[in-house]
Amino acid sequence: MSAEPIDILGLTSDELAERARAELPSGHGIAHRLYPRVMREGLFAPAGFPISGESSQAWSSRFSAGFLRVVRVHEEPGAPGTTAKAILATHDGYEIECVRIPMRHADDGTDQTYTLCLSSQVGCRMGCTFCETGRMGLLRHLTAAEIVSQVVTARATLGWPARNLVFMGMGEALDNAENVIQALRVLTDRRGLGYSHERITICTSGHAEGIAKIAALGWKRLNLSISLNASNDVDRSRIMPVNRKTPLAELQRVLAQYPQRRNFTLGVNYCLLPGINDRREDARGIADFCRPLGRSLVNLIPYNPGTAPLTHAPSEDEVDRFIAWLREDGLPVRRRITKGRSIMAACGQLGNAALRRQRAPVPPAAQ
Repeated sequence: MSAEPIDILGLTSDELAERARAELPSGHGIAHRLYPRVMREGLFAPAGFPISGESSQAWSSRFSAGFLRVVRVHEEPGAPGTTAKAILATHDGYEIECVRIPMRHADDGTDQTYTLCLSSQVGCRMGCTFCETGRMGLLRHLTAAEIVSQVVTARATLGWPARNLVFMGMGEALDNAENVIQALRVLTDRRGLGYSHERITICTSGHAEGIAKIAALGWKRLNLSISLNASNDVDRSRIMPVNRKTPLAELQRVLAQYPQRRNFTLGVNYCLLPGINDRREDARGIADFCRPLGRSLVNLIPYNPGTAPLTHAPSEDEVDRFIAWLREDGLPVRRRITKGRSIMAACGQLGNAALRRQRAPVPPAAQ
C-alpha cells in the first residue's frame, strides 16, 4: 500500500489500471472509466461510480488528482484573439505560469485555435541573460503530474481548449527530461487527452543529453525546436551559458541525429537583440548552422524586455532588415508576432525573480 496517494495525472490509463489492480479489489475496471473523467473534465469523484462506499473511500485514500490552483489570470486582448497568462499554485505553494496563445489558421479568421505554452520547472538553471525565468535560478523540477495538470486545469477550470502544446514556458524542458517524457506519454494517451505527437513541440536551449534522450525514443512525429539566439560561440556563451557545455558544432551534430519524419521541420528560434545579435554576419551564421540539419524554419522573435533589460525591443525596421538578410541566405523565416508583452506573458518574460531571493511559497488554498 502506498504511503501517499498516487497522483492519477502522472499516469497513463494502463499504468492507472495496473496500479489499481495491485491496490484495490476490482480496481482495474473502474480505472478505465475514471481516467477520462479526470483528464478531460477535471473530475476525480470515485463516489460518482456505482461502487460500494467502502470501495469509494479506498479509491480516494489510494489515489488523488493533483489539480493546480488558479491564483490569478492576466489577459491581453488583441488580434487574432486574447492572450492569457495563468499563474498556478503547486501543492507546496510555488507559482508556475502557463500561457494561452491565440492562433489563426484561416484568412477570414474563422478557424480560431489556441496553443498552450507549458512550464516544466519552477525557475530554470540555464541562466539565459535575456530570460526572466533564468533570473530565478532552479527552485525545483515539476513532476509529470504537475506538467499534465496545467493542460487539465486550463481545459477544465479555465475553459481554455488548446489545439497545440509547446514546452516553451518556465524552465528547460530537457533538463527535466524524465518527467517531461512521462508527461508526454500521459498527454498522448487516447483514453485521456489524446494529443498526437505532431501537436506537441519541445523547445530546448540546447540540452544535448536531453535531446539524445528524446531522440532515443524514436518518436518521429514529435516536434523539436532549438533556441539559437547567436550564431557564434563567443556571443552565444555570453548570453546562453549552456553553450559553454555544448558549443554550436556539437549542438549541430546532436540535432543532425534527431529522428525526422518526411515532413519534419526543425524550429530554430532566434530572439533578436538589437546591438547584440542583429548584424549581417549573424544572419549568415544562422544559415551556416542550419544548412546540414535538413528542413528548418527560423522563428524570429523580437526581444521582449523584462525587469532587467539587456537592450531595447527591436524596431519594425530592424526586424524587417534581419528577416531580409535571412531570406537572402536561403532560409525560410516566420516573424513571431509579439503577444502578451503587456502582461509579461511574451517569450522570455515568464517567472518571478523574487522567488529566488525569498524562496517562500505562496499561501496554500483555504481548506
